[in-house]
Amino acid sequence: MAALARWCVRHRLVAVLLWLLAFAGTAAGAVAAGAAYSNDYKTPGTESSRATELLSEGFPGLSGDNATVVWHTDDGTVRSAAVEQTMTRTLDEIAGLPGVAAVTDPYDGAGAGRISQDGHTAYASVTFDKPAGDVDKAQAEAVVDTAKAAESHGLQVELGGETIGLTETSGGHLAEIVGVLVAAVVLFLAFGSLAASVLPIATALVSVGTAYAGITLLGHVMTVADFAPMLGTLIGLGVGIDYALFIVTRHRRGLKRGLPVEEAARNAVATTGRAVVFAGATVCIALLGMLILRLGFLNGVAIAASLTVVLTVAASVTLLPALLSFIGMRALSRRERRRLAEHGPEPELPTGFAARWSAFVERHPKKLGAIALVVMTLLALPTLGLRLGTSDQGNDPKATTTRAAYDLLADGFGPGVNGPLTLVTQVDGAADKLALDNLDTTLRTTEGVSAVTPVTYNTGGDTAYLTVVPDSSPQSEKTSDLVERLRDEVLPRAESGTSLDLHVGGVTAGYDDFADVIVGKLPLFVGAVIGLGCLLLLLAFRSIGIPLKAAAMNVAAVAAAFGVVVAIFQWGWGSELLGLGRAGPIEPFLPVIMVSVLFGLSMDYQVFLVSRMYEEWLETGDNRRAVRVGLAETSRVINSAAVIMISVFLAFVLSGDRVIAMFGIALAAAVALDAFVLRTLLVPALMHLLGGANWWLPRWLDRRMPRISIEPPESRAAHERLAAATDAEAADVLAGDAGEVPGPRAADATDVRVKERPQDVRDIPG
Repeated sequence: MAALARWCVRHRLVAVLLWLLAFAGTAAGAVAAGAAYSNDYKTPGTESSRATELLSEGFPGLSGDNATVVWHTDDGTVRSAAVEQTMTRTLDEIAGLPGVAAVTDPYDGAGAGRISQDGHTAYASVTFDKPAGDVDKAQAEAVVDTAKAAESHGLQVELGGETIGLTETSGGHLAEIVGVLVAAVVLFLAFGSLAASVLPIATALVSVGTAYAGITLLGHVMTVADFAPMLGTLIGLGVGIDYALFIVTRHRRGLKRGLPVEEAARNAVATTGRAVVFAGATVCIALLGMLILRLGFLNGVAIAASLTVVLTVAASVTLLPALLSFIGMRALSRRERRRLAEHGPEPELPTGFAARWSAFVERHPKKLGAIALVVMTLLALPTLGLRLGTSDQGNDPKATTTRAAYDLLADGFGPGVNGPLTLVTQVDGAADKLALDNLDTTLRTTEGVSAVTPVTYNTGGDTAYLTVVPDSSPQSEKTSDLVERLRDEVLPRAESGTSLDLHVGGVTAGYDDFADVIVGKLPLFVGAVIGLGCLLLLLAFRSIGIPLKAAAMNVAAVAAAFGVVVAIFQWGWGSELLGLGRAGPIEPFLPVIMVSVLFGLSMDYQVFLVSRMYEEWLETGDNRRAVRVGLAETSRVINSAAVIMISVFLAFVLSGDRVIAMFGIALAAAVALDAFVLRTLLVPALMHLLGGANWWLPRWLDRRMPRISIEPPESRAAHERLAAATDAEAADVLAGDAGEVPGPRAADATDVRVKERPQDVRDIPG
């Protein structure tokens, strides 16, 4: 790391130009290639997946996405001559637009049943010639503009469908701008130097921008969800600014101690830079844990987010030291530079609130630990009510046309019309056709069914489908119950004595199958993520207790964050007020992605906090002092980093995307709890209670483990000394006695050092 930093500092212009070239090159490639995202929720082997395959093979014309044009009038009915003439002309115009394959008009015979019983609402189906992910946005906007042009006084026109949702006005890049501005303010308050405040943001923007373009290109070689670039940006800005903050803080500390600019930058990367690399590795491991699930949809998200983290780490240890050498002593504020010139180098002692808090935690570990535990438990309780399911356009904000269309359809035709179920089967002979004709009658009397369409056969007569409209909304548990009832009871009876093999598809069925697959693999996934994270911490800190506590803290942070998400998005506590739409279930893929990201981010603060404690432990063998000093010296920078990350994450609520807003709130809640409750309260309290047992490692295991180090090079000698200790000597160290009595000269030297500086948190126990 030191050699890398030295090269970047000495060839600073080359380092900066290489990064700018990488950014410009990937951006140009992304613009030329265009986006190719795909929300492919296919779960091979499931019933809904088989239904989709059969429908696509038997009815190729149905492969394009469907949109809905809904119109409503309070004065008169939609059958009035004026309304019929206006909407017929409008639908004809839509049918002639590029990308539109067909339009079903409710005023002709083919559209029967598309006018509500009260006559106030009607709808038409618009079929595009491509799936939703492939429809050009301009074509979808043309459909919206044409339909909206028909609106007049007394006639309301709204549109729904996945393709229409792509045209909804979002916050654009407002989320990123707000997050960066808040981060800039926090950095300036922390550093007092404009130059030092700009560098973390510049580093993060270059790396995240490169990653964003890279994710766009990645979409051409594998399945990448449309929210993956935004998710990558969210994570990248948060961790990128934080990583740079830690390195700049260490660099500034070196400058205050009188080190030359080049040496201070090199030392910052060689010490804190290693912790950054280690923390980034834990984030990537947690994200790549999604590959265990073997779902194409999640594979793209995992690789895209990991790419962003890798680039932010790389920029932090290469681009940042080059930029630090450019600004020189301006990394310090004017007041700090003036004080350095007048008084010379001074050690940066942990004083103020951080030192007092550290001593306070040491004095009251049981009480404070109990308070933190109660807070985390209360926030985690809503997680017990977590329900995975279909979040649809009924959850969109009230002001959107998709939400208005959804509500109009639900009011005029029943909630189930927004998410009908599709029953698909292959047909072989007259007996199968007779059974399908009889199935129509059976389905109409089935509990939970509102309506059933007649059976439709393809041109070859070997595939058929019929549509079942539930009497409940797509995201209702009653609809999920209907899917199970059809699969377990109704359809097996209808198939008896025939060659029929009916498969239930549709939005609710697909999401339920997706959720079942994920829930089934979740224990393996969580176990793998926790296990790999613990293994890394075991190798880094050579302790059994540190990884176990980290795993417990990470689980607590994830559970509490999910509790906040459930309260806001599932229970609806303030969701409409925040512009996040109506309450509804949680998307099935969100728990997996959020577990990955939250575990990774939780490890960051664990590494930065415990690495400083470990450094002090290696040098003194005193657990109380190690915990006290580690907390006092890192809490301020961890809290600053947390405020930045929370601000960036919360800003993404402005994105206008429910999924991204859910991520933002979950990550912000997790970071807040992790930084202000777990790492600065519960973790140090537990470490004080456990004493030297924090650092215990069986000798036989110590001998067999490879040695990696994230502490500064000067601590390696102490590291080797402790590693070579016998079990008896280790026991003495754990008791606070290293087993060695310092000689007279060592004692005198210690006295001199203590007299040379004022007492601080390192000397005064809590």
